[in-house]
Amino acid sequence: MSTSASTSLTERRKAATQLEIAHAAAELFTELGPDATTTEAIAARAGVGLRTFYRYFRNKQDAVGPLLAVGGDQWRASLAATEPGVPLAEALDAAVADALTPTDDAAADGLRQTRGLLRAAAGDPALRAVWYRVNQESEERLGPVVAALTGPDPDPLRVRLTAAAATASIRIALETWAEREDTAVRGPGAPAELALRCLRELMPA
Repeated sequence: MSTSASTSLTERRKAATQLEIAHAAAELFTELGPDATTTEAIAARAGVGLRTFYRYFRNKQDAVGPLLAVGGDQWRASLAATEPGVPLAEALDAAVADALTPTDDAAADGLRQTRGLLRAAAGDPALRAVWYRVNQESEERLGPVVAALTGPDPDPLRVRLTAAAATASIRIALETWAEREDTAVRGPGAPAELALRCLRELMPA
């Protein structure tokens, strides 16, 4: 096996372990709440030792970062795959709808897990800080994607504003959806519908 292939395999295993820990943390935060959740319990649920946990994460709240980042990774990839010539506003709408409309039970469960985390974060500043950090990082990574779709010589200010508006639309939609008791994952009032409404309010043109 080549060095690059070995490194790639190591990175994939590392990412898989981080995501397993993140899922375990999210489950416990939702079931028990942040105060009653311990790093020991998260590590046990994930099937790893405490040394492994702290190799990847500084604290229990930090552990959910990889899980929260998955959605942003998926929607940026969807936007980047836009066919040439599609207007930016149309591309943003399509990517948001695609990313937030679950196509199977696993995707629907992922949204529900995010809802549980956001509800838990309402009473935990450290958990909210992880959510905001993930969104900030997603916005920064979105900038080059938006610039590539804008055309030659994109206006840097417009690119930054567009990335900020798109990221805020998804964040606010998910937070609003999570606050509601009776929340569907598809249809009126679901994350995709709310995000598109936010996007059109922030970027009417």
